[in-house]
Amino acid sequence: MFSTSRALARLLSLDDFEAAARRRLPRPIFGYIAGAAEDNHSRDDNRKAFAELGFLPRVLRNVSGRSQAVTLFGQRYSSPFGIAPMGISALSAYRGDIVLAEAARQAGLPAILSATSLIPLETVAQAAPGTWFQAYLPGDLARIDALLDRVAAAGYRHLVLTVDIPVSANRENNVRTGFSTPLKPGLRLAWDGLIRPRWTCGVFLRTLLRHGMPHFENSLATRGAPIVSANVMRDFHARDHLDWSHVAHIRRRWGGLLIIKGILHPDDAALAREHGADGVIVSNHGGRQLDGATAALRALPGVAREARGMAVMMDSGIRRGTDVLKALALGADFVFVGRPFNYAAAVAGRVGVAHAIKLLHDEIDRDMAMLGLVSPQDMDASLLISPRDAFTPRENG
Repeated sequence: MFSTSRALARLLSLDDFEAAARRRLPRPIFGYIAGAAEDNHSRDDNRKAFAELGFLPRVLRNVSGRSQAVTLFGQRYSSPFGIAPMGISALSAYRGDIVLAEAARQAGLPAILSATSLIPLETVAQAAPGTWFQAYLPGDLARIDALLDRVAAAGYRHLVLTVDIPVSANRENNVRTGFSTPLKPGLRLAWDGLIRPRWTCGVFLRTLLRHGMPHFENSLATRGAPIVSANVMRDFHARDHLDWSHVAHIRRRWGGLLIIKGILHPDDAALAREHGADGVIVSNHGGRQLDGATAALRALPGVAREARGMAVMMDSGIRRGTDVLKALALGADFVFVGRPFNYAAAVAGRVGVAHAIKLLHDEIDRDMAMLGLVSPQDMDASLLISPRDAFTPRENG
């Protein structure tokens, strides 16, 4: 524990976990997490969009009583951020999906379990009640209904329907680092495992000995194929059939909260509202789907204008407390952070995720104080300035 604590003390920001995880993980696994689609334009633009906005802080405000707690869907959370869904997290950390969900719950935050997770959704719900579930659904009503029934029976209340993946993306970066679906054992993976014994023994072999070969557990109502099976892609077909009529059907059948993830166009936000969604997550999938899709932060104001009562959330590119506050200023009620928490789990398990959560929490606290905020709800666009605003001449009075 002492050595872990000492190592974590050197990690001062969310970005620091990426370099640490690169040293810990086999190249194909790290490449899967870090990479995006094609030329990574959308992934990189997610960060550029935040950098383009500056702050206009207010001073001489009594901020001694500040709190970053927020209420979302009637639930009080300790901070305005949660952990985004990330597939195959149990390959980057032992029981990674549980690690992420438990760390979030202990911190008073929500985590979203990915449909492409390797631990049964029932097991995660039992370990961390209050976790949300993300679904990738085919345009097949029988399969949709069966999965909805399974998710409801497990006690999930939040269904996050991700709609920006009608087909698999062109992730050349994964191929270049040796990752494939199905995962193909070979000399490269064997060598990476040999030179990274902590991952090989602590994650891969430990998983095999205790739980057997990992399967895709939650894509459908029934157990999916093993990650090394040639049939693994059979569970990911027919998503290009999904349309708004299926959303209407899901809304009628699903009794819990319905959140649509992957919204960038304001017209789609309006359609989500018209079809009874309780909330939307503005997202370009972390740049992992359509390369060239605009940064989520740029799309956020337009989506927020069409929300009209829906909760508006955002992910993609958030790395700092200042990023969280910029998103809130542009219309988000809440944000989700992905890759850094996956890296943190890979570096030090639940302790690593807890450390990453605390780093972001503490940044938000300091940033709120320096901006003159007592509550996240006080953050608005009047505290932001863009280069265009800075050089707009004032009219003579």
